Amino acid sequence: MKVNVFKNSILKVKKESILSMVFILCESGFEIFVPLIMAKLIDLGIEQSNMESVKKYGFIIIGLVIGQAICGALCAYFAVKASTMFAYDIRQDLFKKIQLFSFANIDKFSTGSLVTRSTTDIANIQRAFQMVIRGAIRGIGMFIFSLALSYSISVKIALIFTAIVPLIAGSLITISRLAMPIFEKMFDAFDSLNNIMSENIHGIRVVKTFNREHFEFLKMKKSADDIYDYSVKAETYLAFWDPFMNLAMYAAIIFISWFGAKAIIASGNNPDLGLTTGKLMSLVTYGMQLLISLMFMSMIYVMLVISSASIERVKEVLLEEPSIKNCDSPVFNVKNGDIEFDNVSFKYKEDAKNRVLKDVNIKINSGEMIGLIGGTGSGKSSFVNLIPRLYDVSTGVLKVAGVNVKDYDIRTLRESIGIVLQKNVLFSGTIESNLKLGNEHATLSDMTDACEIACALEFIEEKEGKFGAKVEQGGTNFSGGQRQRLSIARTIVKKPKILIFDDSTSAVDTKTDAKIRDGLKNKLPNTTKIIISQRIISLKDCDRIIVMDNGKIIAFDTHENLLKNCDLYKDINEVQNS
Repeated sequence: MKVNVFKNSILKVKKESILSMVFILCESGFEIFVPLIMAKLIDLGIEQSNMESVKKYGFIIIGLVIGQAICGALCAYFAVKASTMFAYDIRQDLFKKIQLFSFANIDKFSTGSLVTRSTTDIANIQRAFQMVIRGAIRGIGMFIFSLALSYSISVKIALIFTAIVPLIAGSLITISRLAMPIFEKMFDAFDSLNNIMSENIHGIRVVKTFNREHFEFLKMKKSADDIYDYSVKAETYLAFWDPFMNLAMYAAIIFISWFGAKAIIASGNNPDLGLTTGKLMSLVTYGMQLLISLMFMSMIYVMLVISSASIERVKEVLLEEPSIKNCDSPVFNVKNGDIEFDNVSFKYKEDAKNRVLKDVNIKINSGEMIGLIGGTGSGKSSFVNLIPRLYDVSTGVLKVAGVNVKDYDIRTLRESIGIVLQKNVLFSGTIESNLKLGNEHATLSDMTDACEIACALEFIEEKEGKFGAKVEQGGTNFSGGQRQRLSIARTIVKKPKILIFDDSTSAVDTKTDAKIRDGLKNKLPNTTKIIISQRIISLKDCDRIIVMDNGKIIAFDTHENLLKNCDLYKDINEVQNS
């Protein structure tokens, strides 16, 4: 680990953590003196029928118990506050880091895995942190104090505790080493389950359409069975721990009672000659406290074993460096919508053999409406994804407004580029809140103009509340075509210098499609428009059209010239017209 990724989060709860540890030590201190006072109460009070001593030491014990309760309550409050704040801060850092990821980074982690790391893993870390600042300090304090006071009463009997400790520690380490790899596999199974659940809920309409509920259930059941099997196997190893601890504890008590009773008989219960009844009871209590503290520390150790897998998984995300970063002196102004590809090639992974884009050389002038057509897998989406630096070019240079995109501030570059995807996502809220996603300062006039260009105003006006109409999660209360038009309007409200439409009018009829294109061309003359479509009718009015095949640009011209000079374009046109 190069840096302590949790250092800042720990420092933020430093005060609460220290207070928790101070109060738990105070609680332990109160508790540790109770057996000593109890011994005096028995030896000097009960054994000698001295009621004054009984009252005196009885009140002292009551005071110690009250002090212990107050310190315990304060410790619990600060421990919970510290661990909750700690988890909150890690979750914030994790989410912020994910927002900085490029598509290449996100490709490394599945959606389900990121959800598990943000929920289950952080919950494990939170519990472990709370147990450490509260339970570990108490366990260590009680162990040391109990052992020290036991030696002060009887060295020979205290050696019984000392002999048991290495045996307990060795068995605990052995069990944890067996359980740790299984817990790691269990968390991987959680990732798989979350992926299946997320995918199934998101695509529930497809599942029902194809009557695949049973098949999806079997997929989920397999992941659930894996989690069950790994959990049972790991817990089986840990299940041996409690019986072993109980055996060690009761064996120690038996030995203490045996040797203690013999020592009392030998001394005649004379405190000047050796062990007394009160001291033996104190030894038994300290023995119980010592072994309970060992058991408690073993539970903490097991929790740390479980959480260590979670810590590594969260660290993996926090230490992941975004593959796309700002340069040292970024440019904060995009002057226009000029786009130039200079011998650009691209592949999704550095070690990939095949390039998705190959030696692309093209220049698009600001304000042009450019069409983009090609077969499935020809590289159309990859081409447009490079412009806002969702991915970086592998070789060559990509320029916007004459400046290498790598020299721009990432936020500035992306604010000047608007992308409308084929798969549109609307967020729960209102139409207005969705339209303001890219421009929170948009006025009613801005939204109205954008919706008019996108042909969305007609159905918005029919909605109750109009721009204040409710949008369900995912926009499920709107049709596919309406979602596309709202997504187009949302991007136009952003007022970008470059507009990219990735087959984003596929769900609207040809008449509406034509009206949208006409609005884009006439009302946004200074904005560069790139329209990806499989329909030539949607592209023929563009200033120029790019034809792609197998990652290469095989033609770039007007509709009329392409019909004369590009065989692939001519074939597509004939098929569609026929």
